[in-house]
Amino acid sequence: MSATLCAALTTLSTLAVGGLSSAPASAAPAVVCNKYCDARDPALSTHDRVPATATVSARSIALHFNDADAMGWASIDNGGPNDRVWLDRSMDGGVTWASGSALGDTSVPAGGRGWRTQMYNVDDWNTQGVGALRACGQPAGGPIACTPWARTTWNAGSRSTAAATALMMSFDRGSKLFGGNGWWTGANALTAIIDNIRITGMNSYAYAMADTYEKNINAQGGQFRNEYLDDTGWWGLAWIAAYDLTGDRRYLDTARADADHMYANWNSTCGGGVRWSTNGNYKNAITNELFLHLASALHNRIPGDTVYLERAKSEWNWFQRSGMINGDRMINDGLTDSCANNGQPTWTYNQGVILGALTEFYKATGDAGLLTTARGLADASTVRLETGGVLREPGEGDNCTGDGPSFKGAYVRGVGVLNRQLPDRPYAAALTRWANSAYDRNRNPLDQYGPHWAGGNSTTGYGCQQSVLDLLNAATR
Repeated sequence: MSATLCAALTTLSTLAVGGLSSAPASAAPAVVCNKYCDARDPALSTHDRVPATATVSARSIALHFNDADAMGWASIDNGGPNDRVWLDRSMDGGVTWASGSALGDTSVPAGGRGWRTQMYNVDDWNTQGVGALRACGQPAGGPIACTPWARTTWNAGSRSTAAATALMMSFDRGSKLFGGNGWWTGANALTAIIDNIRITGMNSYAYAMADTYEKNINAQGGQFRNEYLDDTGWWGLAWIAAYDLTGDRRYLDTARADADHMYANWNSTCGGGVRWSTNGNYKNAITNELFLHLASALHNRIPGDTVYLERAKSEWNWFQRSGMINGDRMINDGLTDSCANNGQPTWTYNQGVILGALTEFYKATGDAGLLTTARGLADASTVRLETGGVLREPGEGDNCTGDGPSFKGAYVRGVGVLNRQLPDRPYAAALTRWANSAYDRNRNPLDQYGPHWAGGNSTTGYGCQQSVLDLLNAATR
């Protein structure tokens, strides 16, 4: 690893996982018991891996892990009597941690130069707590320094499972939504988790499906519907994924309710199509691409269906003539009031969702021409959206908040679906190249990623994490 890369990752780690600038939570930590309970003697550990270190006033602070038991401890060395050392534990990826009761808080004894804490659990498996630890130290009367956050190798056996575990740190155990209140972005994060379960067989986070469903089934308009028809479409596809994985009929029924809600907002403005919102008549690409995908998926899962197939046919007949596909075979955001292409940015997700939709529609109809069309669109976007050999969102920012950070994930998910359908796997090389770049250049010690897969200083968040999980999922198939 180059010195430049090390510096970039160090900066990313500090920005991404809170450092000393994030406000700690107010509640004191409870004792956690998994295989063993908190405060176990490190002398009993059969393994010692040091994933992160820090220095302060010539002292060396280290975070130690026993990966076999998923426990960690902190040490301070090259110091003197009364130097303090402790652990912080976070259950949200380092955004908050318990204050007022640092884990294992202890001091170097008289005559000593170093000391260590007891061992503490990283995760709280009994309460679905996906955790992280950091080691902190303070020379007697001096400043505090902490290592970057890190975790054991539990549920991190591959690039994608490690990214899935990092994403689950953002799954709020109260609201059962990613980021605490992520709605359509939360649907995408859940879809990425479901996809990871299906391709890796790591079932540890399957609880997120039922938890999300049962907690939020009556939220907003009920059945994961609201006034934004694209939001509804994202949730419908999430429940299709959940149904495919579990066979639980309630997920399929909700996906059907979502598709029906979308179709109820099909109108004659611009000759057809589903409007973006119940409060207007704007026709945009993402809403209609999602509807094509969802209607096709329902037809392929409901024996004897003709209703959803006809709706999918009507959608594609309208969409391909709508004018949203421009002369470069890229898809702009939507249509003007006069029903012309509005020339707004060719966001990555508009180029990707259509690929998954056309693949699903092909399965419904057997029309090989749909794959030819999809391939032409993918050929265009995989070239035009690359910068320096890596996928980049138009106007890509440095943070992971808001809607935009989820776009690239939806794009690569669609590319991956089409790639698996085509016998020559034409996009495998691009997906692998992008995944390798993100892994090598845009990852911190907690396996959290930022928005720039080519590298660079940034923060992290569940939108960026969902996108990279979709990328790693697509690249490993």
